[in-house]
Amino acid sequence: MRPLRLLALLLVSAAALPAAGQAPQPPSTVAGVCGRTNWACVAECIDADCVDTCLREGCDRSLKRLKACTSKAECAPDDTQCAVKACGQTCEESFEPAPKSPEPRMENPCEGPQALQGAGVPKVLVGTWVLSAASLPDVEQGKEHRLEVQPRSDYARSLQVTPSGCFVLRTRLDSVTLGRGSMLDVRAWGTIELKDKKGLVLHTRDGQAVGPVCGKERVVPLSKGRFKGGEFTWLVEEKKSLILTVPGATRQTFQFEREKPGAPVPEPRP
Repeated sequence: MRPLRLLALLLVSAAALPAAGQAPQPPSTVAGVCGRTNWACVAECIDADCVDTCLREGCDRSLKRLKACTSKAECAPDDTQCAVKACGQTCEESFEPAPKSPEPRMENPCEGPQALQGAGVPKVLVGTWVLSAASLPDVEQGKEHRLEVQPRSDYARSLQVTPSGCFVLRTRLDSVTLGRGSMLDVRAWGTIELKDKKGLVLHTRDGQAVGPVCGKERVVPLSKGRFKGGEFTWLVEEKKSLILTVPGATRQTFQFEREKPGAPVPEPRP
């Protein structure tokens, strides 16, 4: 299903999304800084509007100040030390302090002896899927969906599904979002429940936000986050495209393309 065809199917009236859809309430933040509450919210997002909502209410204002500082200092996107040297205090004030006892990075929660086990899924669902398009319903009822035909590269999103029914939903926040020199790989993982031949539920169990922040590598546990999970109908077309649709009036839809083996990870935008 190509984006234009997807657009034709999505011109329906918008209404309030169900709890399992992509409509989170702005998370509460600690003293206007970005932290675990925001990352736990981001971890379950698929569309860009959802991520933007998770970063509002204080966090986005802190990030704007930080990005203005690193931009003025002409920090390179991949220079993790520039933000510390040129904007150290501003950077520290933008994020929650690192955990006193950081947990080890979970490389792949769907592999190894500790891997999560679901009920198993059809072979056609197994693989890594990269978001290629998403419908974004307008807030006001009666308006048509907008289509995110080319998802923002600063919110790179993918969904990994294993034969055992384990999933990892990944959102990459790069320097465009967090300020030059800071990047986070935000992941939520859990198990998949198949409701019938066309329905599935993502039961989120845990998550982490990992990457350099203010010049230091961080592993932020999201286990205390309030995960909502998500319910969708699913369809795989030609074994290449995965279509997830939120049940209900909005029929908000997400289109993923199967990742090719050995495909390079997109570089962060400057």
